[in-house]
Amino acid sequence: MLIDTHTHVNFASFSAKGGSASSGKNDQDEVIKRALDEGTWMINVGTQIDTSKSAVDLANKYPEGVFAAIGLHPIHTWQQILDEEEIRFKTREEIFDEKSYTKLLYRNVVGVGECGLDYFRIPEGVDKQTVISKQKTEFIKQIQFAKKHKLVLIVHCRDAYEDLLKLLKAEYAGLPAVIHSFTDTWETAKKFLDSGYYLGINGILTFDKTGRLAEVVKNAPFDRILTETDAPYLTPPPFRGKRNEPSYVRYVALKIAEIKGMDTEEVMRQTFGNACALFGIKVEKRA
Repeated sequence: MLIDTHTHVNFASFSAKGGSASSGKNDQDEVIKRALDEGTWMINVGTQIDTSKSAVDLANKYPEGVFAAIGLHPIHTWQQILDEEEIRFKTREEIFDEKSYTKLLYRNVVGVGECGLDYFRIPEGVDKQTVISKQKTEFIKQIQFAKKHKLVLIVHCRDAYEDLLKLLKAEYAGLPAVIHSFTDTWETAKKFLDSGYYLGINGILTFDKTGRLAEVVKNAPFDRILTETDAPYLTPPPFRGKRNEPSYVRYVALKIAEIKGMDTEEVMRQTFGNACALFGIKVEKRA
């Protein structure tokens, strides 16, 4: 068993609107079924109210092996044009409306996010501190929401690790969280680990040439590592240049096994167990 703890099959890239990179068809169900058939479960993560609702709809449609997280990504707290992995899109400005997100709560909703801080994509022509202040305001709302409903916080961070550590210490000390798509140094990783948080490791590990992330994986306690894809982004070899999907999380597990000098099946078992422990996911035993 494997689990992709952070994916976005709820995004347009897998729907009729965005379509498959090769055919333009709606292959959302095909992608999910392929992963489930290969023994890979997933958590589809929201970034706005619409994508959060889509994540919940998929969890309802696939009651076993498909879970959801609901939340507002920091880049959506300010209207701007974004470019990630050469994909351009315009985002509208949103706030985290507790009433709207409360309506999405369902038994297979296991987390709040992705939420957090992103100083990399500050829009041009606006006051930086104004944008940062708004990101922090909306993040704190989601921290309170996670605490209220006893859900795991799924944290996005880019170029803001120092501020993130301070904010979590002040608002979320001792509570469950995963630092999604961690890419910083071992020194920074240790600070999050010492605070009791998990690290989300994805396809970046398979093509990171700095060696920094490999050092993190090598030194991190194995019971605090989670596997993820961040699909449709960050596709690992041998599929670089193509759309990512949950079934490719096995390549992350393979790389972790290589770095830690462990059997791949052991890595799969441990990381699956880590995710179940953190998110409260139960696996029914079959005869």
